[in-house]
Amino acid sequence: MRYGIYLVPAAIVLTLGSLACKPPKTAEQIKAETQAAFNEGVQAFKDGKARETNPYVNDKENPHKMQGWYDGWDTAKADKAAADKAAADKAAADQAAADKAAADAKAAAEEAARKAAEAEKAAAFRKAADAALKTIHFDYDKSEIKEKDRAVLQSIADFMKAFPAAKLEIEGHCDERGTNEYNLALGNKRAAAALAYLKTLGVDETRFTTISYGKEKPLCTEAKEACWSQNRRGEFKLK
Repeated sequence: MRYGIYLVPAAIVLTLGSLACKPPKTAEQIKAETQAAFNEGVQAFKDGKARETNPYVNDKENPHKMQGWYDGWDTAKADKAAADKAAADKAAADQAAADKAAADAKAAAEEAARKAAEAEKAAAFRKAADAALKTIHFDYDKSEIKEKDRAVLQSIADFMKAFPAAKLEIEGHCDERGTNEYNLALGNKRAAAALAYLKTLGVDETRFTTISYGKEKPLCTEAKEACWSQNRRGEFKLK
């Protein structure tokens, strides 16, 4: 019996000895446990848990687990912040693109409207010019304005007043009879006579220029009065 009293203490000693001699964890084990703790930290952040809830903070034997959990939580937070920033940046970029597209569309519409207005204005100008700028005619060897042509000149004056930016060149023409020198001088007199009459109707003479073509540009080339009367003329051309 005297040997029996040593059995229990001996067992205890053996047990404690086996614990004291527990082999250290391998690098692979530590790595696996660290990764597992990292994953737990990631999930904890996703679940809305605070960083202070690290379950391994008091595990003195496994500090790698505590650090792994913190790293997982911090990484998840950083990833979310990056994702939120990327989403915000994309939303801002999309909004900027939408704003630019809207601004471009507005500018294009305004430009189209401006061009349409200009085209309409130009068409109205051309229509008014075509209606007003009629040819006047002169008697043989004369430069006086005929009574029947005064209405034509009045229409031209009205056109010039309606379109203040318009400028005209007044052309003097003659029939084929007479020398070139004589007809050039006569053509000048006819253009000047038309200009003088337009001045009396209140149009600024600086908006006109005059030129004589003499007999250089006949409308008709037959040697008869019906043809000559067409060539003795004053024409009004837009500049």
